[in-house]
Amino acid sequence: MMPLLLLHLYMAASVNAFKNPQPTLYPTLLKGQQLGAFESLDCRGDIRDDRIVKLFDFTNAKPVHFRGGWTFQKNLLSRHLDRLKLGDEDNCSQFNGFDAIVMLQHLPVYTLGTASDPNFVLNDEVEVVRIDRGGEVTYHGPGQLVVYPIIDLRAYKQDIHWYMRAMEESILIALQKAGIDDAMREDNLTGIWVKRQKIAALGIKARRWVTQHGLAINITPESLINFEGIIPCGLEGRKVTCVNNHVQKALLVSDFVKHMKEALEEVFCIKLQEANIDEINLESSI
Repeated sequence: MMPLLLLHLYMAASVNAFKNPQPTLYPTLLKGQQLGAFESLDCRGDIRDDRIVKLFDFTNAKPVHFRGGWTFQKNLLSRHLDRLKLGDEDNCSQFNGFDAIVMLQHLPVYTLGTASDPNFVLNDEVEVVRIDRGGEVTYHGPGQLVVYPIIDLRAYKQDIHWYMRAMEESILIALQKAGIDDAMREDNLTGIWVKRQKIAALGIKARRWVTQHGLAINITPESLINFEGIIPCGLEGRKVTCVNNHVQKALLVSDFVKHMKEALEEVFCIKLQEANIDEINLESSI
């Protein structure tokens, strides 16, 4: 069975919603990858004001169970899909209040994509959850920043290839802001690497061009412990690393969040608006 992500990658539509793209403030390290190339959006004028994105930042709270965060994602996705049922597919001004980004840390968990090989899981002491994204097995846990964009790509660039590369670009910019200048992509591989060690992974799903799941960046050494119990992303023999292995002053996950927010705003031409999370209990749906 073909992985869900690959099915999305073969979608024929690739409509550029913004003309005359402008260069980003940071160098784009991808010249021409098998799965597409990053092209910056046109962020001139007041276009950011047309794309207000709610930010649900739980990174200062305790790490949450994966299933609780997954349910929260699905609830945000459902709001978008309900909007689309009303025929709001082309009016980008109607997206305000629906696009959202969730940032959090998870309790230890291995997640498998729709077609992931369970043989890549070597440790039976960590919870394993099979989910509806593309990609192979990965690990989430404390010390790692997880970012879930729930956005309608019609307001950006209607191209799954571009979206994957744009998320990688956001990671590269955030790492550079944190003081890591040698992070890079590798040909024909998804994710971001430092000295041939993987520092960030991506895995997504899209329904009617609305994205789900997202990216994970290892920040502290604690985030690396349980990677020994899997073959990350099915890449045997490749090691993982974290931000604090490559900076002079150690960062907390909450410290890195500032860099990630700024990078997402730059790459996606958005204005993040902090949501009130005081009444939200991500554990209530477990």
